[in-house]
Amino acid sequence: MLFVLAVVAALLWIDAPWGWVLVGVAAVIEIGQMMFWFWWGGKRKRAKVGVEAFIGREAVVVLPCRPEGQVRLDGELWQARCEVGADPGQTVTVTAIDGLTLDVVP
Repeated sequence: MLFVLAVVAALLWIDAPWGWVLVGVAAVIEIGQMMFWFWWGGKRKRAKVGVEAFIGREAVVVLPCRPEGQVRLDGELWQARCEVGADPGQTVTVTAIDGLTLDVVP
């Protein structure tokens, strides 16, 4: 936007060579701004959605997981597998997802 305004101003109101200086400065600012937004966009982490967002989250055991059971995560019941075992009321961490079954560890 700044570049377009600078070109219009250079063509209509500002005499040479200052009009071209204004266009050059505006171009440098626009390029710098574009590079900044590309850099900023590359730094952001991709949003996690779906079940892959569950990895690392904590759940509460509802039915004993020895090794199969159920856990509650975000108010929903999920099938869970815990190789070391977990009792009802215990907090577990989701480590992986296999279909609709959560692999958890205490």
